[in-house]
Amino acid sequence: MAQWTRGPSVLPNDVRDRFKYEIASDLGILDEIESKGWADMPTRQLGRIGGKIGGNMVKVMIKHAEESLAEGNSLE
Repeated sequence: MAQWTRGPSVLPNDVRDRFKYEIASDLGILDEIESKGWADMPTRQLGRIGGKIGGNMVKVMIKHAEESLAEGNSLE
């Protein structure tokens, strides 16, 4: 079986973590995460967070790419 590896990220880890906690707060599960920890959270709840984070990250990446192109920079 092929193993998936994560490539370089557009967003720094601290920005992604901030997104996770902000969205967990918006969904009303931040207290539960802080008491249990991320590892002990049900998959269904974490999937809700991941979906919201993914959507927001795509918006940030598109904005970054548009700004980079407007400045005449390469996207690499």
